[in-house]
Amino acid sequence: MNLLGSIKSFIKVVEAGSIAGGARSLGLSAAAVSQNIARLEAHLDVRLLSRTTRSMALTPSGTLYYEKVKHIERDLEQAHLAVLTPDSEPKGRLCIASSSAFARHVLAPLIPAFNARYPQLSIELVTNDRRVDHAREGVDVSIRIKPQLDDGLLARRIAQVPFICCASPHYLAQAGWPAAPEQLKAHRCLVFRYPVDGRFLRWGFVRDGLRFEAEFGDVLISDDIEVLAQMAAHHGGITRLAEFIARPFIERGQLVALFEYSQPSQAYAQTEPMDIYLCVADRFAITPKVRAFMDYLQENLAGTWPGSAA
Repeated sequence: MNLLGSIKSFIKVVEAGSIAGGARSLGLSAAAVSQNIARLEAHLDVRLLSRTTRSMALTPSGTLYYEKVKHIERDLEQAHLAVLTPDSEPKGRLCIASSSAFARHVLAPLIPAFNARYPQLSIELVTNDRRVDHAREGVDVSIRIKPQLDDGLLARRIAQVPFICCASPHYLAQAGWPAAPEQLKAHRCLVFRYPVDGRFLRWGFVRDGLRFEAEFGDVLISDDIEVLAQMAAHHGGITRLAEFIARPFIERGQLVALFEYSQPSQAYAQTEPMDIYLCVADRFAITPKVRAFMDYLQENLAGTWPGSAA
């Protein structure tokens, strides 16, 4: 009996909430995982899971056992790392989770060179705009903005990305050019709805050291920032985009940046930037492969935008 393999199957099933889910995370068949758990229960001479055709739940013994073994994989990896030489090359699977837009525009161009530097790494980039669970989904490191931060995670700021309020020249010719953020409520604004909790991502500004938020009038809403960029480029209204999304549209003349200069009638207001964080489950999760990725990102993002962390 492969005791460690059976324990790993048990952990993954509990984390996934089902045998099928645990099997998917392990790359095994559901039958193989079910057999592993049955062997573990026979070895322990105790029932760990109550299983029916429709549900699965931990028994009291299963709950106690899970609490004792849930970190065994991590502890074994730490033990392995402890005996490696300091210059050992990072290796194994590295799963990175990121918002779709940041992954597409920032990470995707950087990862091939990172993989070339560390060819023994097998890299998976998971892109979505929800809050991922590191343990349940096998994520080593996630890239998040402030609304996505979780108190249970260790977070380090790696960059500060400017936001740009912008609209198409055609829209501005028809609707007028707002001189200050306070005038946005007279315009149609294209607003991002955050998928996690349904809230709007507010438009923050800073004037004379004081932060304030723009008021919206008419709005068009999407939970996809790329959709908002396309709406703006096709004269739908004013939107607020991260610099790495807005800049190509501006360079092509499809969008025009707003509020970049002070107006005679209104003191200058700066668009509040977006902080980007690299997150891990805890300090034990900063393995050589995670450390290598963290250092690589900081090396390549430093100086990309004013305020990027060094």
